[in-house]
Amino acid sequence: MLKRTTYTYLIAAALAFGAVACVPVEQQGQSSGSSAAGVQNELRYEDYIYADNIKSVQAYRASGTPQEVLQPPVIAIDQSQPILLEFDRLNTGPQRLIAKLVHCNADWTPSGLNETQYLSTFNEFFITDVQNSVNTRIPYVHYRFRVPRVKLSGNYLLVVSEEGGNLLLTRRLLVYQNGVVVAAKLGPPVGPGGRETRQPVEFNVFYPDFPIVNPTVDVKAVMRQNYRWDNAKSYRPTYVRDDQRRLEYVFFDPKDQFKGLSEFRVFDTRSLNFNDVGVQGINLQANPIEVNLEPDKSRQNAVYSQDPDINGQRIFGNKQYGNGEVNGDYTWVDFELNAPEAVPGPVYVLGALTDWRLQNDAKLTYDAARGVYAGRLLLKQGYYNYYYTLKPANAVATDESYFEGSHFETDNNYDILIYYRPPGTRADLLVGYQELFFNRK
Repeated sequence: MLKRTTYTYLIAAALAFGAVACVPVEQQGQSSGSSAAGVQNELRYEDYIYADNIKSVQAYRASGTPQEVLQPPVIAIDQSQPILLEFDRLNTGPQRLIAKLVHCNADWTPSGLNETQYLSTFNEFFITDVQNSVNTRIPYVHYRFRVPRVKLSGNYLLVVSEEGGNLLLTRRLLVYQNGVVVAAKLGPPVGPGGRETRQPVEFNVFYPDFPIVNPTVDVKAVMRQNYRWDNAKSYRPTYVRDDQRRLEYVFFDPKDQFKGLSEFRVFDTRSLNFNDVGVQGINLQANPIEVNLEPDKSRQNAVYSQDPDINGQRIFGNKQYGNGEVNGDYTWVDFELNAPEAVPGPVYVLGALTDWRLQNDAKLTYDAARGVYAGRLLLKQGYYNYYYTLKPANAVATDESYFEGSHFETDNNYDILIYYRPPGTRADLLVGYQELFFNRK
């Protein structure tokens, strides 16, 4: 539990910033004159890539294990394990790049804190861990950066740019303090079977030693499925139990619960000498190399299948030479989804391979003569998970269940983020965090 002395320090630090808060930069829709193709100038407070030649971005909690890249970029404020950032820059030589951190509120707007209030050093960090690719058809430079420690909990935007100021990428990071205790409960199946099946998660927040003044207004809860921000849900307390110093979060509306969906589709390109999982053929004569995946079909009405996956993530690698960071080559990966007729909206490939975004190059084209949606992505060798998603016409949200179905039995990760804004301040602190695993296998 967080002691009151620590809490007093956090309150003082949050109150110390100036009277004028920052506001998000308006999107200007302009391109810079950078040598990197497609560099954009507007800053977006989300996971985003601004330059076309930036690829394979990963931010994760370092654990010293081979599977550490699957960990989310979330750490406790007193945790010794850092957050690491890795990415490639294609068709260019090594250049000095700069990283900085921006403290943000729960809604990912800048908090307005002075940089000295959340950092002990000057907020400009040069990325010095740089390696050239080795024996790859597409040359690239691999960058690795250890994110510095911060003094306050909360949301942080990591901004990477050229030394001249052109933006390259941004990543969302989380630093939490153990001020409250989150106790989650996995519920039983609800609703009809098939594509609408959801996975109910309810939770309580206990704060016996943490002075929350007005929880209904000042406490915000966010829940994510598989560490995704694109469909994260935010909540206010359903019930406030002042006598027990407890907040209850109970959900009666299906829209407050996540669909279980299905286990992710998988393909493996870590070897280009034979067809691995999900691969139908490899054209080594093409440059870049072309990988044709096995044709997919809709799983909307299929029964649940317990296929192993990594919940939408990816692991780069090269089985022939090892050290996938610099030996992994980039290949064209061709996707095909069988569809007897066109569906009511555009279709995209979705997953960590697209930053969970509806990217233009991940949009599939319908071939009526063949009855398939087809497209290709330039991807680094690795083990990948992915979904197909529909963007219904005139709808705000996408619908993965249209092609993937939905099942209560699906293995998914959930995490719960508890934010609190102390009285008289304008900065949200991340005072509680809890991970849980639904149907972990």
